[in-house]
Amino acid sequence: MRSKRWFILLAACFLAGAAVASHAQNEPQPTPSATPKEAPAKEPPPAPPPSVTIIAPKEAHGVLGRDVRSPTDEDMGRIVDVIVDRAGVVRAAVIDFGGFLGVGSRKIVVEWNALHFGQVANKGARITLELTKEQVKAAPEYKEDTPIVVLGAAGSLEPLQFDH
Repeated sequence: MRSKRWFILLAACFLAGAAVASHAQNEPQPTPSATPKEAPAKEPPPAPPPSVTIIAPKEAHGVLGRDVRSPTDEDMGRIVDVIVDRAGVVRAAVIDFGGFLGVGSRKIVVEWNALHFGQVANKGARITLELTKEQVKAAPEYKEDTPIVVLGAAGSLEPLQFDH
């Protein structure tokens, strides 16, 4: 009789365990999408369409690499860089001056207003610098990461200052 009780008790435990396991399998499990999570990040609004400006070929052209002449038609070098300030305003041009085939040349910085562009779209048209060859020869050489000394149209040397 005792063994019969043990058998019934053991069978009852087995059946209860099986019922719990069966119930757990039939119960819907939470899916990853059903779990609470942070709200999705809002997408930024679409950017407005860019503005479009059309410039006729006669009206504008690049100036890098262009030859620069004096008012008396002396060779003053060629524009190799343009310097802008923190606000993006063009302040000066770097001119590779002197030398022959790049040997013995040096770079100087001239005030942007000292240059006259004429018909820039015509690559044969000259860019004129309102300085003499002697004034340009006297200008200090431009070196990157050093204070920039700009040769002005009046021929004076003026350091280009930026607010710190």
